[in-house]
Amino acid sequence: MSELAADGVPVAVTCRVLKIARQPYYRWRARRVTDADLAAAYRADALFDAHRDDPEFGYRFLADEARAAGQPMVERTAWRICSGMGWWSAFSKKKRRGKGGKVGPPVHDDLVRRDFTANGPNRLWLADITEHRTGEGKLYLCAIKEPFSS
Repeated sequence: MSELAADGVPVAVTCRVLKIARQPYYRWRARRVTDADLAAAYRADALFDAHRDDPEFGYRFLADEARAAGQPMVERTAWRICSGMGWWSAFSKKKRRGKGGKVGPPVHDDLVRRDFTANGPNRLWLADITEHRTGEGKLYLCAIKEPFSS
């Protein structure tokens, strides 16, 4: 932003375009960058470069690459940075939810034998429940349909 201000673009305009308030920006400008913050930024940069070059590497190999690039760190630090940024190995052994997983077996017997027609009201009910992860926890969505009246 300081480069834009030097070019004559007011800070207020830049903050409005970036949808940030001016007060936090000025507070951030006044805050001194600590040595720990600077070291963490250099480590994250080294890990990012290693991940961009070899996306199939996991955090252990990325930590080795970062050490070779001159950014010493323990594997736990590399794991914390990589997991915080969402950098995972392209060939992870662990299955992640929602990433090409297979549908599991049915949880109940198929009592209607895949025949979803009803010959009267309240004779057949169809239901499905889905779990969604949100920032506040799990959210369950259940849909119920009575096919005769539809």
